Amino acid sequence: MRLARVQTENGIQLAISTGEGAIMLNRHIPELGSDMLKLIQDWDNWSAHIREILEEGHAPEPVATGNWLRPLDRPGKILAIGLNYADHIAETGMSRPDRQLWFNKLPNTANDPYNTIPLPRAGSQVDYEVELVAVIAKPCRHLDAAQARDHVFGYCVGNDVSVRDWQRASPQWTLGKSFDGHAPFGPWITLDSAVENPHALDIQCRVNGDVRQKSNTRHLVYSIWDQIAHLSQVLTLEPGDLIFTGTPGGVGVAMEPPRFLAQGDIVRCEISELGHIENCCEPEGAGDGPGT
Repeated sequence: MRLARVQTENGIQLAISTGEGAIMLNRHIPELGSDMLKLIQDWDNWSAHIREILEEGHAPEPVATGNWLRPLDRPGKILAIGLNYADHIAETGMSRPDRQLWFNKLPNTANDPYNTIPLPRAGSQVDYEVELVAVIAKPCRHLDAAQARDHVFGYCVGNDVSVRDWQRASPQWTLGKSFDGHAPFGPWITLDSAVENPHALDIQCRVNGDVRQKSNTRHLVYSIWDQIAHLSQVLTLEPGDLIFTGTPGGVGVAMEPPRFLAQGDIVRCEISELGHIENCCEPEGAGDGPGT
């Protein structure tokens, strides 16, 4: 099952994505509301009813591409791991970390799956990073890796957009990773139960149709479960928190010469079984998305 937020003429609705469109859940469960976080928090009470609606065979409604919204409007935490594919480590010229290397993207980075990526006035080296994103299902602390999957609600496609001149200006990466709108994700949440093995998914990024990144999640240095277990030693992971699990080789900053994103560039990030997101790069203030 794939759960989404959709902009309709009647406002934002929660929906099931079917491939041909969407079944609008609010038409069948008006009291459900449009807040995905509340649905995740109360999933045990709603899941059986929602599965019944899917099994009833309702005809999906068409959805214009731009009406798919990010599944969570403003995530509480967006945590991201660095240097977690061997080929990406090699292209940076850095050594494999002996511990997981974490940073955070602030909530203002959350962006819609088909919205514009703002090119900021204050930075010139904007880069792409396709990543599998895990969505936390329920509060967890002090897990071991064997327990981690039980705390994952589902998965999205994400782009850890990075402003490299700001990122490299400080040993702390937060500012370079936290420009407005620099974490588009979606286009829906594919439930964990619908993904047999999240460590066997093809992952790629294209810029203007040119394949820049291409790998498989089996090449993660630290597995999704190891990542969640590690983070849970430090902080309580909460429903709706996002875990950006790392990017493979092929980023623009590592090319010779470096190739950063420019006005009009189309960035398409895709993961098998999860779908794709696609964003056009426009100067800050030129579009309708975050940072305008």
